[in-house]
Amino acid sequence: MSEYRINIIIATHKKYRMPEDDMYLPLHVGAEGKTDENGNPLDLGYVKDNTGENISAWNASFCELTGLYWAWKNLDTDYLGLVHYRRYFGFHKTKDPFDGILTRAEIKPYLGKIKLFVPNKRKYYIESLYSHYAHTHYADQLDTTRDIIAEIYPEYLPSYDKVIKRTYGYMFNMAIMNKELLDDYCSWLFTILFELKNRVKAEDLSVFQGRFYGRVSEIIFNVWLDYKLKVGQIQASEIKEIPYIHMEKTNWFKKGTAFLKAKFFSKKYEGSF
Repeated sequence: MSEYRINIIIATHKKYRMPEDDMYLPLHVGAEGKTDENGNPLDLGYVKDNTGENISAWNASFCELTGLYWAWKNLDTDYLGLVHYRRYFGFHKTKDPFDGILTRAEIKPYLGKIKLFVPNKRKYYIESLYSHYAHTHYADQLDTTRDIIAEIYPEYLPSYDKVIKRTYGYMFNMAIMNKELLDDYCSWLFTILFELKNRVKAEDLSVFQGRFYGRVSEIIFNVWLDYKLKVGQIQASEIKEIPYIHMEKTNWFKKGTAFLKAKFFSKKYEGSF
């Protein structure tokens, strides 16, 4: 194919500075039911995730995954990606972080050769993926996810049990993949999450903790990928890691303090950093 079509959606819930490259599509996630000060449907000037086939109404708990679902069901493209309004792929560190965002020209040489682009691994060092989740959120959400995988996709269970013990993973629900992989991943992911929604309710949790479907998906993406590598449906040479860049500074003191409180005093996270 001489020219691959690629769209990368930018999940956002508010008006924000956006890259100018035309492969990016800003997407208002959680648009369903949102109104402005006059009671009219909120219009950020972006495509909304409550058009076409969608799960926009579940955004409070599914987070950016309502955007992924919308893109999967409604966009016709050869490669599809998901990033966040405050976090992008980017090869270069620049004074203005927007100048370092991945461009079509930079990714174009890899299209057709690389099937999956992922952010650099996030390393927890002294925590496994499971223990970090258990300290900062609620472990029963992962335990129930394991039960669902055992019932619906038992061939993935060894990968789950291996991945959950790792101290690193591809996180943030950020990825760019070809359409064949995207169909496979999204069918698998949303089958699991929709069943998880039937079994674990978010109503009794705080607003922040209620977003656990999006957090569970960060971990089980690694399960899906481990299995695909194991059975040879994707080769390691067809995966490329790309650094991720933040548009805003992380409050490392606040984040570190919250982590220590979670690890040693069972104080769950109640906000981003």
